[in-house]
Amino acid sequence: MLELHLKNPNELELRSVDPLPQPQGDEVKIKLIYAGICGSDLGVYRGKLKHATYPLRPGHELLGTVIEAGENAQYGLGTRVVILPNTFCGECDYCQAGKTNICPQKKSLGVNQDGGFSEEFIISSKFVLPIPEDLSDKKAVLIEPFAVVVHALKKVNITKGTTVAIVGSGNEGMLAAALAYHLGAQVTALDINPKKLELTKSLGDIRVAFPQDVEGETFDVVIEAAGTKASVEQAVQLTRPGGAVVLIGLAPEVNLSAMHIVRNEISIFGSIIYNFPTDYLQTVEYLRSPDFNVDPIVSKIMPLTSYQEAYDTALSGDFGKVLFKF
Repeated sequence: MLELHLKNPNELELRSVDPLPQPQGDEVKIKLIYAGICGSDLGVYRGKLKHATYPLRPGHELLGTVIEAGENAQYGLGTRVVILPNTFCGECDYCQAGKTNICPQKKSLGVNQDGGFSEEFIISSKFVLPIPEDLSDKKAVLIEPFAVVVHALKKVNITKGTTVAIVGSGNEGMLAAALAYHLGAQVTALDINPKKLELTKSLGDIRVAFPQDVEGETFDVVIEAAGTKASVEQAVQLTRPGGAVVLIGLAPEVNLSAMHIVRNEISIFGSIIYNFPTDYLQTVEYLRSPDFNVDPIVSKIMPLTSYQEAYDTALSGDFGKVLFKF
């Protein structure tokens, strides 16, 4: 069986390993169909995530088919599933309140435990979700990253005519722009990379601009999806009095004026991943809608054997989602 192995930052290799054992208990063995390269995968690869551990197998945006199942598994052979890559204990106060995303025992596939960039892998069936037959593979593999956006946008009220700015047009930013547009908002997407702006523009009637082009403008809702000091600070400045900012990006430190936030009664929401299964189920319903356009977000599909080219393509910043096909 082939798998990617990250020994240390920037030391990625494709290796052959022994076949996996029979799944036990509630476990299922998954044969991969597609897997997406995420910004956090790139951060782990470059050694930028402090909570990452090495060596490990990267990868967490995973779509596949159940090919073997333990005696207590929830799903049978042939079930097409996506993976919940952030585990939770199910017993703490947060989990009991439905906030599995902030469980203190949370572990993340491909970050601090082995992920799924391999031909097959085994996982507890409580961390998988079956996919409807009418949802294509290329859309289904977007469920995990899109669920991040679905969870984030639940924190604000976006309806027809709401003005929304998306700061950062990477994969999460493009998904946020697509959803806000789908909900009826007047969307302005910002980025410093013109290629990303062109991709975002292809999602619908979305205005695109460089950050300096919107100086002096304000918006009802601002979604920060770039994760830099400058982008967070601009996001707050772009928020209309009485408006709201949702922070998806992971900027380590920023300088904000408390006086500006208080005097303008700006609401700031932090949002981390998603709650399972509620956000996943809502994400599936959005993706099943025939008038919801996310097709341009998938830019490249490559075999696992082209792993270095795939990582380099994703690192270039000039493309949308890069997928491995198994």
